[in-house]
Amino acid sequence: MNKLFIYYSLTGNGELVKEYYENLEYEIRKVEVKRNLPKSFFLKMMVGGMLAGMNHKAKLKDFNYDISSFEEIIIGSPIWNGRLACPINTVLKNLNLDGKKLKFILYSGGGSAPKAIKKINKKYDAEIIELKEPKKYKENLKKLSK
Repeated sequence: MNKLFIYYSLTGNGELVKEYYENLEYEIRKVEVKRNLPKSFFLKMMVGGMLAGMNHKAKLKDFNYDISSFEEIIIGSPIWNGRLACPINTVLKNLNLDGKKLKFILYSGGGSAPKAIKKINKKYDAEIIELKEPKKYKENLKKLSK
């Protein structure tokens, strides 16, 4: 089965999840934005949260949207203001995920993302795994193996 892990990482939590799937021989596609958020952690959280609350779509650097050869797609996203990160909004808008086995990995400071889960459940038939700050709580990565 051809498997793909698509992820965005602002603070490094997504990188840990990527390493897990890389070891399982998933193809990896990192989402990169054309315009970064402010450098200050506080401003990153404020601006990112505000944009996510407006369902903003970020402009991405050359992202390959061709997923036709993959049967399983896993999407990793930070949670901003309880929602999926703006770069992942862009990816989801441009992917046709019909007929794919889907899983979402959500990583956040609070460890819970009810707004994001509601949005995912409304649109997709997918497994969802929530991780609280994998960089800080590495034991949470065990949830990925279930």
